[in-house]
Amino acid sequence: MYRLNIKKFGLALGLTGALLYVGCVLVMATVGREGTVKFFNSLLHGLDTSSIIRMDVPVLEVFFGIIQVFILSWLIGACVAAFYNAQVKG
Repeated sequence: MYRLNIKKFGLALGLTGALLYVGCVLVMATVGREGTVKFFNSLLHGLDTSSIIRMDVPVLEVFFGIIQVFILSWLIGACVAAFYNAQVKG
């Protein structure tokens, strides 16, 4: 069976998480509050997000958010790859 490279899989998941975060930032920056609420309400199967959407997010907070999501996603990807590899015989 094929073994996953833990660092590469972690990097792939980390970059994917960061890309999704940037996509969220772009949605919020381009469609305004009402569009953002509609987007996330439809994405979350009708869950009302209007009370938790905050549009005045400082740039530094966005930067740290991207970094945090990348790190968490990298760790999740590395764990998934390590657990997968532990189950592979050979």
